[in-house]
Amino acid sequence: MSILLSKRRSFLKAAGICIALPSLESMSSASDARPTASPPKRMVCIGNEFGMHPESFWPQSDGADYEATALLKTLQSNRNDFTLFSNLDHGLKGGHFAIHGFLTGVKAANGRNMAEGGISLDQKAAEFVGSQTRFPSLAIGSDDGIHGGCQMSWTRTGTRVPPIPGPRELFRKLFLEESADAKRQTAQRIELQSSILDAVLGDANTLKRKLNTSDGRKLDEYFSSVRDVERKLTLDRQWQQVRKPATSLQEPINEGLVKDMPQIYELIALALQTDSTRVATLEIGHTFAVRDLGIKDGYHSLSHHGQVKSKIDLLIQIETYQLEQLSNFINKLKSIREPNSDGTLLDQTMVLHGSGMGNANSHTNNSLPVILAGGGFQHGEHKRYPTEGRSKVPLCNLFASMLQGFGVETDQFSTGTGTLTGLA
Repeated sequence: MSILLSKRRSFLKAAGICIALPSLESMSSASDARPTASPPKRMVCIGNEFGMHPESFWPQSDGADYEATALLKTLQSNRNDFTLFSNLDHGLKGGHFAIHGFLTGVKAANGRNMAEGGISLDQKAAEFVGSQTRFPSLAIGSDDGIHGGCQMSWTRTGTRVPPIPGPRELFRKLFLEESADAKRQTAQRIELQSSILDAVLGDANTLKRKLNTSDGRKLDEYFSSVRDVERKLTLDRQWQQVRKPATSLQEPINEGLVKDMPQIYELIALALQTDSTRVATLEIGHTFAVRDLGIKDGYHSLSHHGQVKSKIDLLIQIETYQLEQLSNFINKLKSIREPNSDGTLLDQTMVLHGSGMGNANSHTNNSLPVILAGGGFQHGEHKRYPTEGRSKVPLCNLFASMLQGFGVETDQFSTGTGTLTGLA
C-alpha cells in the first residue's frame, strides 16, 4: 500500500502538482479575490549573503534601553517597531555553504531527511495562504553570486524557488495582463492537472474496495490531500477570470540591485496592499554591486575585511544602505492604512531581516543578525538569549512563533524545539 501511494505522489509531483498542501476549506469561492473583513496577516523575509559586521551591529546591553550601535542608528526612528534578537541561529557550520539554511534551519541537501522536506519559513506560510491570493508568494533576488547566492526559499520537495530578478519583471508579474496565448496555456495546464487528479481518484476508488480497514484509512488521508489540490485548482481557474490591479506607476527598468532596491520595496508594499500576495522574500546576494555606492572593492571581499579599518568602514557603508532601505520600507508600511481597520499595513505584516551568516570575516554561522518588525508583536527591545548548552534557543523557535502569528496551526518548525519565549 505504501509503495502504491508513493508512486501516486511521484506521479502528481511530476505533473507539477504538490499534494502536501494545507487545508483550503476556507478558500471555496471567488470572493477570496476581495479583501477580507479582517485584515490578513502578511510576511516579508529579507536576507543578505554576508550578515552584518558584528561589532557595529550588536548592542552591549539588552532590554528596551539598549544603545543604538553604528548600524542600528539607521533604524532609530523605527526603534519601537522592531525587536532585535541575540544568539539565535540554527547550529549550522559551513560558512557560505550554510547560508542557504537561513529560512529552513537546515542545509539544502539535508532537507530531504526532514519531515517537511526542509521547507523554508516563507513557503510554509505560502502553503497556508494557498490560492487566496493570485501569488501564494513572491521571491525576489538573483541566481548569480558566490556559491549560488542567498538561496532562501525552498519548497517541501527540496526545490529552490527561482527568484524574480528585478523590479521590471516584478512589475510585469503584478500588474501586466498575460497575453491570450499565455492565458490559454495556463488554462490548459490547469485542465491537464484536473484530468490527472480525476484519473488518480478513479484508480484509488477502485482500489479502496479491495483494502482492509487500516489501509482504507491511509487511502482516506490520501483522498483528503488530493481534494485539497482540487480546491486549489478550482481557485487557480477562478484567478484566470480576475483582472490584475491597476497602478499609476510606470514600468521600471532594471539598474542593478543597489539602485533597484527602493523600487523593489515599493512594489512589495503594493503587492501586499493589493492582496496580490501575502508572502514575499528579498535576497541580497553577491550581485549587490557596491560600485553603485561609490565603492570600488567587492561586497564579498569587504566582508572578509581581516580587521582592516578602511575595509570595515566601507562594509558599514554597505550595510547602512541596506538598513536605510529597510527603514524606508517599514515607514512605507506604516503609512498605508488597512481598509475597514484602525491599523496600518505594518501592523499586519511581519518583516524579518537577517542572514544565514553570523560573521563573514570568520565564516561562522552562529548568532545570526535577526530583526523582526511589525506583525502585531510588541517591539522596542533587544532580546538576548543563552549562547550554549541546553538553554540555547534555536532560531526556528522564532519562526514557529511567526507562523502561529500568521495563522498556521503549529507548535514547531524544522529543527526548533517549540515557540520563542518572551515574544509577545
